[in-house]
Amino acid sequence: MAKNVFRSGFLVRASHTLLTWITTLILFLHNTDVRRCEEKGELLLPALFFLLVVLSVLLYFAVSLMDPGFVLSENVKGVQGLDEETESMIPESPTPRLRYCGYCLLQQPMRAKHCQMCKRCVRRFDHHCPWMENCVGERNHRWFIMYLLVQLLALLWALHIALSGVSPATTWKLWFKANGFLLAALGVIGVFSVVVVLLLGCHLYLVSINYTTWEFMSHHRISYLKNCRLEENPFDRGVLCNLWDFFCLCGTVMWEKMYQRNTPNPV
Repeated sequence: MAKNVFRSGFLVRASHTLLTWITTLILFLHNTDVRRCEEKGELLLPALFFLLVVLSVLLYFAVSLMDPGFVLSENVKGVQGLDEETESMIPESPTPRLRYCGYCLLQQPMRAKHCQMCKRCVRRFDHHCPWMENCVGERNHRWFIMYLLVQLLALLWALHIALSGVSPATTWKLWFKANGFLLAALGVIGVFSVVVVLLLGCHLYLVSINYTTWEFMSHHRISYLKNCRLEENPFDRGVLCNLWDFFCLCGTVMWEKMYQRNTPNPV
């Protein structure tokens, strides 16, 4: 039963939630800017910070529990559970748009990949996020980016609040005793800030060139990319068009379309 609970992602999500609220509680209980605002009756800034933290937690759960874009098919044949060697022996479709997955036993759309953790094929697979305990793919990738943006804002604000609460003391021993919990919160906030900045920067770059993390890291092994040079990207429509396609919610984007260089017509 414990194994099933861990696999379901309960422990990961519970740990994230607990760590978030413990850190937030430390910031509100110490003599920080938000505490001083509360004592003065100025509740706007504390309320805004609290709402930002709530929004980050809600986005975390939305991305974590959302269907990332699992490939669905009613034409499932054979027996599941083929190993990688067996999968590699299955002939691929003549067109690179339809690869055969030996695990799910279905045709994969272009840019889809089988996730060993989720045991499903995911459309426009980017990566499996262990902190989310979910894949990041076609349906939740933009929300993953939005979560990183909100989380970064919350972390930077929390960093400012934590620094405002560090109080001086006559000796190092007294200083650590007075600021111990706040220093621990600063350590957690600092580490997560660096991680989120790196993640957000990498993902925004990949989005701007219409690449996924999997495609960028495994370019030489992917059937529809291995014959392209490293600087060639058959999905790139230019930075503005790529960003518009990614963040716009008003229409459906055909991520599988391939574009020849210097022409807007899909291949």
